[in-house]
Amino acid sequence: MKYDFSTSVSREETNAEKYTLREKLFGTNEVIPAWVADMDIETPAFVLDAVKKRLEHPIIGYEEVPSSMFEAQIAWMKKEHGVEFALEEMLYSHSVVASMNAAIEAFTDKGDKIIVQTPVYPPFFHSVIEHDRELLKNPLRLGDDGSYTFDIEDLRSKIDERTKLLLLSSPHNPVGRVWRRDELEEILKVCLEHNIVVFSDEIHCDLIYKPNRHIPFASLSKDSREISVTAIGVGKTFNMAGFAISSVAIPSRELREKFLKVYNRIHFAQGSSLSHVAFEAAYRDGREWLEELKAHLEKNFLMLKETCEKYSINVTPIEATYLAWLDCRGLGLRDRELREFFVKEARLGLSPGISFGREGSGFMRLNFAVSSDKMSQMIKNLENALKNFGRQN
Repeated sequence: MKYDFSTSVSREETNAEKYTLREKLFGTNEVIPAWVADMDIETPAFVLDAVKKRLEHPIIGYEEVPSSMFEAQIAWMKKEHGVEFALEEMLYSHSVVASMNAAIEAFTDKGDKIIVQTPVYPPFFHSVIEHDRELLKNPLRLGDDGSYTFDIEDLRSKIDERTKLLLLSSPHNPVGRVWRRDELEEILKVCLEHNIVVFSDEIHCDLIYKPNRHIPFASLSKDSREISVTAIGVGKTFNMAGFAISSVAIPSRELREKFLKVYNRIHFAQGSSLSHVAFEAAYRDGREWLEELKAHLEKNFLMLKETCEKYSINVTPIEATYLAWLDCRGLGLRDRELREFFVKEARLGLSPGISFGREGSGFMRLNFAVSSDKMSQMIKNLENALKNFGRQN
């Protein structure tokens, strides 16, 4: 192996969100934070070297997004995921959530209905409500084996003429599903029948575990390209959230023009010159690093799964992301008690499942994108807490 993920530098004395907010969120700094979706793993050296090289020029002013940046992403998406985007279809964005909010304004009006598939990343439903749109929940179906699927019958039964937009999480956060082609084609069929635009959040698309393969929604057919807006970027894949850069791919000229009216009014602008070079370097040089990272993440996940399943926590089968969805209902704790158990007994700061929607009650989300050393400490904390819990009950 060329890269070493066994240890990582401390973020304790930095302004890292997951550390600075511990007291506010968990009431103590004595927890290992495993909630927000960034890694306690160093951003790749080839990215930082590109930034250092750019800093050799002493002027950091307004810059346009270089075409080479998007070309690197376009080439990556074609090679890795089999989808082709053209340069004119690509737009800079500082975040997927910002892109999603722009899409809500561009493709819906107040009072329109927007579909979300819970449990899901909280900004999906918060963004809908904050724009005075109506939330249409199409909960995922939870199988006996702990895996999730779309509920197409429920979706069809709830759609009406006011339903204008579907917010798709692909791969799905927090349940870790990689949607199969046939599953996505069912969604496509329904949306085509009802003239519904699909905003596809594919920010986790590179963090896929074999034998699974990410299918971009826009790659399904010519029709899917005409109704889709795809949000993609380097933030999750290469631990670059602090560069505040992602992109939006909109093949349809009609949708792109509608989106641009909102985009230009808000003034997304062109982002940071340092982010441009970091973004390009990640897509240009990152393939080997990513493969080794995923091997490391799989080891962390298997350690976690083995520990949890000794006790009463079922770990949802994972196909993508570095976010474990823990079914803790077997512990018999209410949501508040469950959160307190992880904070006070396991000394772990996790995302409560209930924050992803009612369907997340009894679950917790754990970020396992950490060094081997930190993962071992997390496992030790969790196992000790579960042993004590078992003795007390």
